[in-house]
Amino acid sequence: MAKQAKKQSKSTTVTKMLSRGTGATVAEIMKATGWKEHSCRAFLTSVRKTNKLLKEQRSDGKTAYRIEQTPSEAV
Repeated sequence: MAKQAKKQSKSTTVTKMLSRGTGATVAEIMKATGWKEHSCRAFLTSVRKTNKLLKEQRSDGKTAYRIEQTPSEAV
């Protein structure tokens, strides 16, 4: 029998989204996880406690959030 890949947790999914160069909007996080808006914002608050979370305005007017990479992570 083939091993099935372990399903990725929602928090890991969101953390990867926030680590992208473009970051993620609350709407994108909601779509990827099925969470409601208040749950997404609560998760972002917890991320702020452990990482440098940047808030940026995209050209389409939407607010995106991303985790700032340290120089050692950017390699």
